[in-house]
This record gives sequence, structure tokens and C-alpha cells, in this order.
Amino acid sequence: MPRNDHRHAPDLVLELALHNDGLAIIAGIDEAGRGAWAGPVVAAAVVLPLERSDLKSELDGVRDSKLLSSRQRSHWAGKILEIASSIGVGQATAEEVDSLGLILATRTAMTRAVHELDPSPDHLLIDHILLPESELPQTALPRGDAIVLSIAAASIIAKVTRDTIMIELDALYPGYGFPQHKGYGTSFHRQALATLGPAPVHRRTFKPIAALLSETLEAA
Repeated sequence: MPRNDHRHAPDLVLELALHNDGLAIIAGIDEAGRGAWAGPVVAAAVVLPLERSDLKSELDGVRDSKLLSSRQRSHWAGKILEIASSIGVGQATAEEVDSLGLILATRTAMTRAVHELDPSPDHLLIDHILLPESELPQTALPRGDAIVLSIAAASIIAKVTRDTIMIELDALYPGYGFPQHKGYGTSFHRQALATLGPAPVHRRTFKPIAALLSETLEAA
């Protein structure tokens, strides 16, 4: 697997600073799917073994998942699963996105991911948002997936997990093209919605879906 450009490589500076302050277990947290029209928001929490001197070199190509190809994400997800001390994954369904709102649903998915970690972490490093539902010490970092290695690792696990879910949903709801666009708002997805109408996994509070439902009601 070719290595990526080091100029934009996330590092372990924050994790090691917390570790040197006596915190043993630091979890990086990120999500995938917030902007999609269909499917869940998926969050991952990753604890890396900070005592390993080769940790940075072993995860040399880990980046914010949006900067990687599907093949690269799959490769690095495998390495993260092999190396990480603990990984937790949580999700909030499309129904929860509609009922809770996107931000609370995202925090719900992240909190569920943290609850899957064993043992419980001493500190959370989170991409962008805080988790007031959790009593654990935490730090929210804008663009955390670009600068913190454990958050970048979490972004990859969340994205690969969610992509797999969307491919599996295609078997239940064929015709929408979920394996191709993963529930995001492509022109094909929009055309499929116009033809088929929303599936149960579509987020009905999102504007394109809400508009389609409104048009359907008006035509009835």
C-alpha cells in the first residue's frame, strides 16, 4: 500500500501529552454519514496502544477518511483493527436522526461507540463536537480527523462500517443505488427517490425527502 503525503499526516502529539500526564486510555472519536439522505449515522471510538514505539510508523497512511480511496480505507481499517487496543462502534438510525435531530443523533451514536470500549477510556478526543451526555473528560477538536491519529483512525472505522451497512441495505431496498452513493445526495439518488419514493431508511426531515413527501401529499 503506497504511503500518503506526510505533510498532512495526523500525529500522536495530543494522545502522548495526555498519556504523559498519567492518563492510560485515550479514545479518538469520529462519525460518518451526517450529511447522507439515507441510512444511519455511524460513530467509532478507537484506543491506540500508545506504549508501542512503532505505532506511528505502523499506521503511517492513516488519514481523515475523506482523503482516502475506498481501497485505502479498507486496507487501513484492517491495520487499525489489528493494532488498536480497543474499538467501539455505535450508530443512530435514520428514525433517530428524524426524531432527535442530527446533532443529538450524532452525539448518541458517539456515546454508544464509547460505551462499547473495554475498559472505559480516561479521556476522549472528539472530532468537532462535545458529548455532554458523558461524564468522561473530553476535548473537541475542529478538524480533529486531520490532526489527531486516533481520531483519523476512528474516521476510517466509522466510514468503512457505514459503507458496509449501506451496501447491505441495498438488498432490502434495491433500486436506490446505495452501494454507489452510500445514501448521499447524488443525481441518481434523487431520480430514484422520484421514481420509487422514500424507503424506511430515508431521513424524512432532510429537505429533499421532506419536499418529496410534501409533493406526494399535495398530489393525493
